[in-house]
Amino acid sequence: MGKLGCWVLGCSQLLVAAQAGEVAKYPLGQYDSEQFITLSMPCAHCQSLPQAQWYFKNETVAVPGAGQSLTSFSLDKRGADDVASLDLHALPGVVWTGSTQQWTHTHLSADGKRLQLADGKEMPFGIVPKIPTNLSYWNQDTQAFYAQRALSIRGEQVGLTIVARTLWPEDFRLNLQAQAQPLQQGESLEQLVQYEQGGAHSPHESRLLWQKAPGVAQSLTGKAVLGVLLNGAQGDDDEAHGGHFALTTGIISADGSYHHWLVNNYYNLATNSEKGIIAGVTPFDKYMADLNSGQAFYRPSYMLVAVFSQAAVPDTIQAASNRTYQHFYRNDFVYDHALNNCAGISVDVLRNLGWKVPESGGESLLKASAAYWYIAATERSLTKGRAIYDYLNTEMTRLFPAVAFDAIGNDLLNIAHTGSTQTLASPEMQAMASQIEAIYFVRIPQIPSSRNAGLAPVYSFEQYLKQAPADRSQWKIIPVTPNPLPDKLKNGLALKPQTPALMPFPALLFLISVVGVIGLLFKLAYSGIKHWLKKAYIK
Repeated sequence: MGKLGCWVLGCSQLLVAAQAGEVAKYPLGQYDSEQFITLSMPCAHCQSLPQAQWYFKNETVAVPGAGQSLTSFSLDKRGADDVASLDLHALPGVVWTGSTQQWTHTHLSADGKRLQLADGKEMPFGIVPKIPTNLSYWNQDTQAFYAQRALSIRGEQVGLTIVARTLWPEDFRLNLQAQAQPLQQGESLEQLVQYEQGGAHSPHESRLLWQKAPGVAQSLTGKAVLGVLLNGAQGDDDEAHGGHFALTTGIISADGSYHHWLVNNYYNLATNSEKGIIAGVTPFDKYMADLNSGQAFYRPSYMLVAVFSQAAVPDTIQAASNRTYQHFYRNDFVYDHALNNCAGISVDVLRNLGWKVPESGGESLLKASAAYWYIAATERSLTKGRAIYDYLNTEMTRLFPAVAFDAIGNDLLNIAHTGSTQTLASPEMQAMASQIEAIYFVRIPQIPSSRNAGLAPVYSFEQYLKQAPADRSQWKIIPVTPNPLPDKLKNGLALKPQTPALMPFPALLFLISVVGVIGLLFKLAYSGIKHWLKKAYIK
C-alpha cells in the first residue's frame, strides 16, 4: 500500500497488518486490482468526478491509479444514451469497496470473538457498528451462520483486531463440476424465482441450465461473465415488493467464486438510504453482504450467469455502465421509481448497445389515465397523479425487476439454444450468439439476521397488491431523508432537467372523452325527458 495505505490506516496499523498475514488480492470484476488505488473520499488528486466524490464523501473507494485510463463521457448526451465509441479498457471512476483490506479463507469462532486466518493465525474479531437508521442487524443467528463456513472478509485492522464490514460465505459459488440440468417442460425462470415464496431459507443453488457442448462447464476458468442479478422483496418494507435489479460482470475463478465480480447498482441518489446504500459500481460481496447495506441481509436473490468464450460482450456492457454512471453522478439524468429505476436504466444500457431485449408492454394506457384522475382527485395532487400514471404506463421490463430478469434470461437461453441474432441489432452484441459457453441459474438465500424473511419479487401490479396489505394505512414504509446534489456541482445538462408534464396528454384526452360522454348522456337523457313531457302534455 505504501504511503497511501499509511495515510488511510496509519503506518502503525499497517505494520500490524503485515505481521498478521498476507491480505488477499482479488480482481475487481474484469479489472486488475493493481490498476486502482484505495482511499477515502474526497481526494484532491484522483481522477474521479467532483460529483462522485461528493456522494462518496467519507467512504473508502477504489479509483483509477496514476496513468490509468478513466471512462469518458459526452457532454451532450444523457445516461445510457451515451454508448458510442466505448473504450473497453477505461476504468470506472469509482468502485465502492467500503474497506481497504480483504481476507479470504477465514473462519469465525463459535463465540464470534476470534477469526482464524488462512495461514492458521488467530486474531480478535469485531464488526462495524449498526447505522442508526438501519432496522436490523447482526444477531446470534448471523453469528451461527457465519461460524459454520469459510469466509471472505472486507474490513480494517484496528490494532490487533480485524473489524469486518463485509462477510461473504465462500460456499456461495458456482459449481463448475455440475452436470447440465436444463429447464424441463413446463418449468420456467419465474417458477425458479418464486420457489418456496422466493427461497429466503433455501440453500444456495448453482444450476447449470445450458452448456455449449458436454464438458464445457468444466473448463470455464478465466472466462468472462455477464450476470443478471435480481433481488427479491423485502420482508418489512411494503414499498419494496418489486425487488431490485443489477447487471454484474467479472471473470470465472478456478473455485467458482463470484464475490469479486462487479455489480452495477443504480439506486436513488436524491435520498439518504436508511441502510447507507450509495449507487455505484460495487464488488459483489460488498453489494450483497455489507453488514448494513448488503442485499442478502434483506431478501433472497437470484442470478443468471452467462459465460463467454471472449470478453468483448461483458466488457462492452461494463464500459457502457461505467459511462452511464458518469452522467448519473453529474445528475444529467436522475433516478425515478417508474421512469428510470434500477431495471429501466440497466435495460436501457443493453438496448442502446444493440441488444433489443423483448418488451412486455405497459399495464394499460386507459387504466393509467383513469388512475391519474382518481389519484389526483383523492390525494389532491397532480404530482401523485402523474406518479401513478407513469407506473401504469411504463413498459414492464423497465419497471419491474422480475420482468426484466425474465425477459433477459429467456432471451439469453433462446440465443444460446438457437444461435438467433433476432434481438441483437449491433455487431458487438451479435457476437453473443456464437460466444456463449454456458448459462447458470444461481439462488442466493437470505443471510440470517434480525430482519424479517424476504419474499420473491412481484411480476405485476396485481401481484403487488396481493402481496402488500390491502389497507394502505397498514403498509410498513421506511422513511428516508433528502440528499440533493449541491447546485454548485451542477453544470451542463444537469441544469436542464427532463421533467415530465404534470398532466400527461393521454390523461387530458381521457378527461375530455369522459366529459364528452357524460355530456352526451346528459343530452340524451334531457332529450328523452323533454319528449316524454311533450307526449304527456298532449295527452
